Amino acid sequence: CINQHFCAIILIMKAAVIGASGYAGSEVLRLAATHPELEVVVATGDSASGRLVREHTPALGVSYPDLRYSALADIEMDSFEVAFIALPHGASQGIVPQLLEHGVMVVDLGADFRLTSAQDYHAWYGEAHQAPGLLGTATYGLVERHREELRGSRFIAVPGCYPTATSLALGPFIDRALTDGPYVVNALSGVSGAGRTPSDRLHFPRLAGNAEAYGLTGHRHTIEMQQELGVELLFTPHLVPVSRGMLVTAYARTVDSLSTTQAMELLRSSYSSDSCVVVVEEPPTLKDPLGSNLCCVSVRVDPRTGWLIAMSSLDNLVKGAAGQAIQAWNVAMGHAETLGLPMSGLTP
Repeated sequence: CINQHFCAIILIMKAAVIGASGYAGSEVLRLAATHPELEVVVATGDSASGRLVREHTPALGVSYPDLRYSALADIEMDSFEVAFIALPHGASQGIVPQLLEHGVMVVDLGADFRLTSAQDYHAWYGEAHQAPGLLGTATYGLVERHREELRGSRFIAVPGCYPTATSLALGPFIDRALTDGPYVVNALSGVSGAGRTPSDRLHFPRLAGNAEAYGLTGHRHTIEMQQELGVELLFTPHLVPVSRGMLVTAYARTVDSLSTTQAMELLRSSYSSDSCVVVVEEPPTLKDPLGSNLCCVSVRVDPRTGWLIAMSSLDNLVKGAAGQAIQAWNVAMGHAETLGLPMSGLTP
């Protein structure tokens, strides 16, 4: 050791990003590129197999000048120690059991292992789970609510973007029995949350200058929110013509004559030790946390109706996906929670 006072051994973990050609997978690559404890050695993308990452996604060219996408079937599990999986729902079930059996740490950004019940999965996803024995074995990766459970975990199920924003806004009040149903959640999301695959709904002439609700009464994130918060709720997501961003407004009846001042103080005390949650005085905007791993939260209580209005905003690809995955991995590995993560948003 050159400096006897400051000597540290850096153990860089070799990582695979499975599904790296999609939006969430590309975001994992972006964040991992500057993480001092991660080295991406494998990036899969069946639709881009054989292509250089810099050709497919020029924004990553400097960080990955020589890395090529490989086919999922061609990966060698001995070549990496952790797999960040960013595949569509249903696709992780075929690879996660093999990775775990091989001793690979798994951080799954998809929906396959977030739920604990095979019956719930079948009811909300319309198909039987192919690895039901693993349900309930993954640690839910919402750090602010499951930090202690994440320490040392080898299998992490990263929460969805809508459940993250909703749970961080409503959770402190539900946890303390300060609200009662009905619970209503309205949310706006940028189109990157729908993934890279094109569709008529995402076609520019339809999307530009437009907004629409979708997944009414049956959006799959509903059951995830209910599982995490322990209440029944009505959830309505809306697609808006922006690339990134998410804004949630959630409603519930208050109990014990809760005031706005008391509600704001509760939010501040709840997140006083959480670096990635920012309590803001004014209602957060969709743009406030863009590019960062932050979630902005605020609250109001309407004295006329007694309803609580909990609000949150986040970048659906960072705190809602890739950033949250790395934040959870940091905690599991014993690293500083914010290591390698962008902690300032883009403004304007």
